[in-house]
Amino acid sequence: MLNIFDIVKEEFGKNDEITRADLDKSVNDVVQLLKENRLTVATGESLTGGLLSERITSVSGASEVFELGICTYSDRMKQNLLHVPSGILSEYGAVSRQTALAMAAGLAHRSGASLCLTVTGLAGPGGGSAKLPVGTVYAGFAYQNQVAAALLRLWEFPELDRSGIRHMTAVCVFQIAKQLLLA
Repeated sequence: MLNIFDIVKEEFGKNDEITRADLDKSVNDVVQLLKENRLTVATGESLTGGLLSERITSVSGASEVFELGICTYSDRMKQNLLHVPSGILSEYGAVSRQTALAMAAGLAHRSGASLCLTVTGLAGPGGGSAKLPVGTVYAGFAYQNQVAAALLRLWEFPELDRSGIRHMTAVCVFQIAKQLLLA
């Protein structure tokens, strides 16, 4: 099983401190790998509100690889733009593995991108519960005709505020994307 935090720590060699420079490095690495392999990327974001797209497009030459970024904060837009079935949202909720998988599959269908990155979760400070705490994040990936999702257990980092959760989500997503592209 892929341990996201081990990947992040191994890549950056730090304890739990991830900086903007770390995020920049991980995004640059992903964009470079996409270019080298003549692949494209698309994003479907809820929790991060466009941060993944923003970071990709901050890299020079991103126009060679970036296809589409969709920010779907509401359930209605997840259904309309990413084709997330209403049954998934009603049964499992917007913050779930099933929703992240459906977002990734829907984005792959809509965009035709080689790699699709999606995120849904709770950045806080409100909205959490004992069952679904703030810091619960699901990242979805569609790559090589496969769809997968990862639970980012960011509640294990109580020092992270809303901005920190969004930032750490982006770092984790780009690190997983890098591992997928290197596999």
